[in-house]
Order: sequence, then C-alpha cells, then structure tokens
Amino acid sequence: MQSSTAIKAAAWLRDTGPAGITALARDLKLSRTSVENALAVLQRHDLIIEVPGRSHGAGRPARHYAFHAAGGLVAGVDIGVHSLRVVVADLAGTTLVASTTDGVDPTLDPATQLDTVIGQLGEAISGLDPGRLRAIGISLPGIIDRFGNVVASVIFPAWAGVDMVGELRARFGCPVIMDNGVRLATVAEHHMGSGRRFDDVLYLSVGTRIAAGMILGGYPRRGAHNVAGDIGRVAFRGLNERTGQIRWRDGRTAKEVFALARHQDAHARKELREFINELARGVATVVMAIDPAIVIIGGGMSLADEELLEPLREAMARHIGLPLGLPVIASRLGDEAAVHGALVFAFDQCAEHIYRVGALPPPTITPMAGKTAR
Repeated sequence: MQSSTAIKAAAWLRDTGPAGITALARDLKLSRTSVENALAVLQRHDLIIEVPGRSHGAGRPARHYAFHAAGGLVAGVDIGVHSLRVVVADLAGTTLVASTTDGVDPTLDPATQLDTVIGQLGEAISGLDPGRLRAIGISLPGIIDRFGNVVASVIFPAWAGVDMVGELRARFGCPVIMDNGVRLATVAEHHMGSGRRFDDVLYLSVGTRIAAGMILGGYPRRGAHNVAGDIGRVAFRGLNERTGQIRWRDGRTAKEVFALARHQDAHARKELREFINELARGVATVVMAIDPAIVIIGGGMSLADEELLEPLREAMARHIGLPLGLPVIASRLGDEAAVHGALVFAFDQCAEHIYRVGALPPPTITPMAGKTAR
C-alpha cells in the first residue's frame, strides 16, 4: 500500500487530465515536495508519463504528467443463455473492445460452458496485449456468495460448486471476481446510468423473470445469505414456482402480448393490465420496505418504455397510497447494464491490484459509441 498522496495524484490525473507539479499542488492542496514524491511513486508503477507542457516565455517548458491509461486492461463479462457479452477498458475506464455473441448453452457440461466463456474473452483481448489484463469481473444469473462461488442457479445449475473464479484466474493470470447479474446491473445504473447521484436505488429487471437489485446508502445490498433482490417467486404471484418465469396466456412472450394489445386485442389488453397491476403490487411492497429515491426498470420488458412505465406508475401510486413522488424510469444501459456492472465491480474490488498504489475509486466508464445509449 502506497501513500494516500500518490492515490490522490493518480486519481486526479486519471479523471481530470494532464497537469504540472504546480497545478497539482494547488488543486490537491499539497506541498510541491509531497507532489513530487507522489509522482515518483506513480512513475515507478508506470501509472504516469511525462508529456509536453505549455511554454511561458523563454526557457524550457514546465514538466507535465499524464495518466498512463494504456498501461493495463480491465474486463467485464456477462454470461447468459441468450448472449455472452464482453467489454474491455483501459485503466481510465475507456472501453476499447465491446463484443456480443451467442449465449452459453445451459445443457452443456460445465467444462464446455467455461471453455465458451474463456474463448470469447480470449478473442476480445487478442487484438490488445493480453499480458496487460489486470482484473476480470463476471456477471452470472444465480446466487453468488461473497467469494464468487455459485451457490445456486436456475439458469446454470451445473455451475454450483464449480470453481469458475479459480479456473479463470489460472487461465488469464489476474484476479477474477463474480457476482449476480441483476446486482451488477444495479451497480452499473448507479455508477453510470439512470441511478447516478442517488444513494438509494431500486433496480428491477423484468424480462422472462423478475429480480431486483438495491443500492442502499451508496452500496449494493447483498444480504446475510447473498439473496437480497431474489424476490421474483415471493413478491409476485402467478410466476412459475420452480423457475420464476413469467407465464403468459395470450402469447409466448411479453413482446407478443404487447404487440397484440397495441392492435386492440381485448384479451391481451386485459392480461397486461393484470400483469402490470401485480408487478406494481410487488414493487410497492419492496418500495415501502427500503424507501428508495428512484426505481429503475430494466430487463427486456423495459423496451416497451412508456407502454409499461406509465400504467406501472399509476398502479404503484394506488398500491402505495402516499404522495411519495417516486420517479419510476427506464434503465439507461438496457441489456448492456450487467456487463458494465461487471467492469465497474472489477475496478472497485480489485483496485489495489489494478493500480498498484492503492484503492483508487472506479473511473468514469466511457462506453464505445452507440453501445449503451437509450
């Protein structure tokens, strides 16, 4: 662990831009000697490089320093049945690679499934320098304990008890951490999406299933048994008792039911009203338990936008019965939320290994153009 001065200087240069010693001393409220010592530490760890400074009159320009973002890589991976997503960023959080391929087949054996993940991550970093990879964050549907072990997963049941983290660590030679996908989607929305600037966030993923994630007091809630947010089969009636899947009468998917309702199909409109009212009742129950500042709706059904959100707000207001003025809005990151949450999680939990001078806070993540805007 290095000095807090080095950490402050590194974070300032990473998040603000190149600067000289005088400017750093002024903005960080430190002595020039303290800044010089901190910069020497950062140079030893290859975290900064010297860049040309501005010339003020005759003489040699003052030395300026820039954060060396290209010195390392951090990856986020979101594993699902329908898609396998990978993002790779530099040390300043700028996304260099973003890829989406077919998902992992849940009927295959765990070793073959893991080979699929390893192959896709390896391909994503192949055009970069794999030796610069410093940490990997993994998003997975299931109950994940604090050590990254899969306790249970309805989607990938064979992975319970498999040391995925250890296998990936051995393959890529860097720290690997793993957590529940909805929890990590919540982390991403809080860090860079619709939940920014809120310390208490309820994120609800509504797709083929319903699950929640919570940020309370600025931190993701895991719970004593790692199941905080796994509310689908408990808080919402009418779901499949074993898998938690949403049951539809008038179509195979929510998309089909919404399409029928748009064409004034009376049965589909009635089914949607009933579903949204039940969804609102369950969300209202959670809202009254944790009192969030904002509710964010993600998952595939969030693509319906105001067709879902407007009646959901009205139904929630009826169930809550209090003038809370609670914002209920769509996820900004959409189906990219979990993979970016895995990236933020890696930056947060592996900061000392990534930066090598101490625990810098996660950087602002800059997605690739067109990848996450909604």
